[in-house]
Amino acid sequence: MANPPIGRIGVLTSGGDAQGMNAALRAIVRTSIERGIEVYAIYEGYCGLVDGGDLIRKMTWESVGGILHLGGTIIGTARSDEFRTHEGRRTAARNLLQHDIDRLIVIGGDGSLTGANIFRLEWPDLLKELVAAGEITKKSAAAHPSLLITGLVGSIDNDMFGTDMTIGADSALHRITEAVDAISSTAASHQRTFVVKVMGRHCGYLALMGGLAGGADWVLIPESPPDTDDWEKLLIERLKAGRKAGRRDSIIVMAEGAQDRHGKYIGSTHVADVLEKALGEEVRVTVLGHVQRGGTPSAFDRNLGTRLGYAAVEEVLAATPQSEPMLIGLRGNRITSSPLMECVEQTLSVTSAVNAHDYEKAMQLRGSSFKESFTTLKTLLRSLPHAPAPEQRRLRLAVMHAGSPAPGMNAAVRAAVRIGLDRGHVMLGVRNGFDGLARGEVEEMNWMSVNGWAARGGSELGTDRVVPTGKNIYQIARQIEEHAIDGILVIGGFIGYETAYNLYSARANYPAFNIPIVLLPASINNNLPGSELSIGADTALNNITDAVDKIKESAVALRRVFVVEVMGRRCGYLALMGGLATGAERVYIHEEGVNLHDLQVDVDNLNQGFALGKRLGLMIRSEDANEVYTTPFMVALFEEEGADLFDVRQAILGHLQQGGNPSPFDRIQATRLATRCIDYLIEQVETGGNLSAFIGIIGKEIKFHPVEDFPRMADIENQRPKQQWWMNIRPIARILAQPSPARIEE
Repeated sequence: MANPPIGRIGVLTSGGDAQGMNAALRAIVRTSIERGIEVYAIYEGYCGLVDGGDLIRKMTWESVGGILHLGGTIIGTARSDEFRTHEGRRTAARNLLQHDIDRLIVIGGDGSLTGANIFRLEWPDLLKELVAAGEITKKSAAAHPSLLITGLVGSIDNDMFGTDMTIGADSALHRITEAVDAISSTAASHQRTFVVKVMGRHCGYLALMGGLAGGADWVLIPESPPDTDDWEKLLIERLKAGRKAGRRDSIIVMAEGAQDRHGKYIGSTHVADVLEKALGEEVRVTVLGHVQRGGTPSAFDRNLGTRLGYAAVEEVLAATPQSEPMLIGLRGNRITSSPLMECVEQTLSVTSAVNAHDYEKAMQLRGSSFKESFTTLKTLLRSLPHAPAPEQRRLRLAVMHAGSPAPGMNAAVRAAVRIGLDRGHVMLGVRNGFDGLARGEVEEMNWMSVNGWAARGGSELGTDRVVPTGKNIYQIARQIEEHAIDGILVIGGFIGYETAYNLYSARANYPAFNIPIVLLPASINNNLPGSELSIGADTALNNITDAVDKIKESAVALRRVFVVEVMGRRCGYLALMGGLATGAERVYIHEEGVNLHDLQVDVDNLNQGFALGKRLGLMIRSEDANEVYTTPFMVALFEEEGADLFDVRQAILGHLQQGGNPSPFDRIQATRLATRCIDYLIEQVETGGNLSAFIGIIGKEIKFHPVEDFPRMADIENQRPKQQWWMNIRPIARILAQPSPARIEE
């Protein structure tokens, strides 16, 4: 039997709001329209589904214009007791059929998605009841025999199985990290202790990652309570030891669902009272509350919501009455789909494990990266490292930067130094990159050498931007021998990779280079082979997004076009993803090139749009997109051809993209990768190996690639990887940026 024709799509947001929901809504509406499908927004969540009427509205292209930067959800969200009843769901079914809606995309948490699935399962019986009551016709019931649903997770808690990141979690981490950074500075000024309480209910993700990114001294999460019943005494001992070691402040980050191993709730006031009495100093409590949920979404959440929304439309249009409803999520850096109810059941099982005090199972269910991050955090928040074993061979491992500064470099050094010291080894800091190494600028680092580095931008060790040759190669080899260096961690960009490859290639002439060298990708351009995401690129993307948001606000009342130039050289990552996050209607990148025909089409589109009432145009250009059609050239061209319709301004963002404190994402990934790199160096040396490699995030995994593969994996002439995953997102950016001429005429 043939499937019935595709009806209309409905979309609703339910449960708690989360930054990035509007990006998902925008993608769902515009992708549906581009596919020729009518789409309706259901306002006020399930309440709107039950109440119907004006709360179910047809959406147009313009309905979702200018919402990417808005927090919350423009279509509202509300909990509905009525929808929990059979009668309420019957009314909801009737309201959907009045608009011929039989496909539903739900953006919410596990409760919202469970409700949607119940609604789907009951749909045939609800139709029978409605036909019997004369509320719908048999023809209408026959035309829409099934309800097809697809789910997206909108939740700052990041507590859903089936996706590594939920919409809103990254933005919430931004709020937490900004608060912890601010609190740390005032706490250090007064030598004071702060207890910071964050959201998360039964999930400790925000507390764990907020503590990791903020350099906290103690973290309390429900999945792994303190190991001892006398945890207050242990906490006090650790904090006192930290002060003795030289720390001026103490920051405790705790989840709102924190408890001891017996399930007894741990309150922030209790923690503060215990510490105040024991330390003999003032202890302050900061409950961040709903500030974590509000405000402008991060670039990550905008792009995540956009990619998930696009995929949700593709999924719901491909669904059949026989297919299982799916949850669209993110695994590593890939959009995936998983059986919706299986994800809900696995999510609930974590809460059950915590309630049953089975914390080992709870940690397993949270996933390997959650557990790995918690293990790393426990090392980093120590007051001092474990003492090396008497019989242990103490390796001498060097850490250095190379290439342009990238936010997150310092967080990587902090993690590498402390992990190495805690493993019992000697950690050496190399100042000013390979040039500094050639001059012997090497110093031994201790636990407190990197205190506070997690939050700092730039490069505390210093860096250089020259690939050493000739005499410098010899001097580097000599310094490696003089300092008895067993392995090197290079945190940096393309220059670091080229240099490491050259040192590897020179082993026949310089035996000193027969040591493992491991490279950690750090570049705002995100142009390094073997890794889909480089440290620093997320911060740069947020800097671009913040700047463009301000530019758009200044221009919207003036009928103006802005041409914004971003960094990246010949790698289009920042331009493309920045365009996606800001709603740019055109992105110019070197990978695609720019020609006169492209510019003529863009001029025609701008003229047509402004003639129809458009008030703002945004074009983003990667700095080396084309040698002839420069940013000033484009500005002059658009200005001339726009005549009286609009004026044009340029904005060259420059080095503000490189500056500022690193984002939570960059701090966390820097810490994860640095930990893996130190473990790699230790394993190589202890097993007699000398394999050099570069690490990276590929899809769902963290992988090491032999350094000899660098020429094969890199487009060296253009300084970018040969495989660029973000080019697969290019079609999404085109679809969402502006309607086709046919859609404009409609």
